[in-house]
Amino acid sequence: MSLSRRALLKATAASAVLGGIAAPHVARAESAEFTYKYANNLPDTHPLNVRAKEMAAAIKAETNGKFDLQIFPNNQLGSDTDMLSQIRSGGVEFFTLSGLILATLVPAASINGIGFAFPDYDTVWKAMDGDLGAYVRGQINKAGLMVMDKIWDNGFRQTTSSTKAINGPDDLKGFKIRVPVSPLWTSMFKAFEAAPASINFSEVYSALQTKVVEGQENPLAIISTAKLYEVQKYCSLTNHMWDGFWFLANRRAWEAVPADMRAIVAKHINAAAVKEREDVAKLNAGLQADLAAKGLTFNQPNVAPFRDKLRTAGFYAEWKGKYGDEAWGLLEKAVGKLS
Repeated sequence: MSLSRRALLKATAASAVLGGIAAPHVARAESAEFTYKYANNLPDTHPLNVRAKEMAAAIKAETNGKFDLQIFPNNQLGSDTDMLSQIRSGGVEFFTLSGLILATLVPAASINGIGFAFPDYDTVWKAMDGDLGAYVRGQINKAGLMVMDKIWDNGFRQTTSSTKAINGPDDLKGFKIRVPVSPLWTSMFKAFEAAPASINFSEVYSALQTKVVEGQENPLAIISTAKLYEVQKYCSLTNHMWDGFWFLANRRAWEAVPADMRAIVAKHINAAAVKEREDVAKLNAGLQADLAAKGLTFNQPNVAPFRDKLRTAGFYAEWKGKYGDEAWGLLEKAVGKLS
């Protein structure tokens, strides 16, 4: 199918801007053979979308314009639940989703969110780029979806409060904390004898402002962009959960692409994931200073007592039973003994 002259001129101009040296090849291509939609729930300015735009341009250039990846950020195509349904039906071809939410379809996908499992990023990437990640990807494939090799970074979650710094597990006793609507969060904070309240994120600011809850937990980027520092005084760097985004594809749509083109697409998606991880790490380092300047008081608790409390409360044993010995064994291989 040939492009109209006007469309071809526009495509040539756009490709010259995006494609650089490869622009002449893009201009000669008749039109995209594959125009695929990629949906996500993050703002346009988040490192994930910044790197996704670069990735889409690189894919277009290397496939001579035959593969056109169109990005729909910020829940433009619906909620996470809506988009998970669309990726399964083929309504969208690509989607990035937190493993903790994907667990509604693939139970093993939330294992990276186990409380106080990962001490640092080195351990996260060793596990998620290694045997644990391979196991989870295998479970995702069994559920009928395709998934890229590299998981993207959402970040470690931190605990904020309007009443006190959280220095140890005893500070959580009776603490009214907002948690996402998820059994893993509720289970963990109940093990700390806190009072977790499942509240949708859209209502978190007002719940904190009106003191319905004392605190909440999220990565620093969310604490900043949602302006939670306006209604919280303390931020304890608990790093209690790590979360990332799996890059999912509709299996039929993916398999319709020729193998050599699939290799190009996957190469650029996985390379972008690694760059996004570096971006998020830099962003977090700057955010702490920025949030401190806005009035949040930071503290860095020792995580060992939190782990001990979860162990004695039976939290790890309970979730080991839910995930099964194989998955739990791969987690402990990366992070050390938990249960």
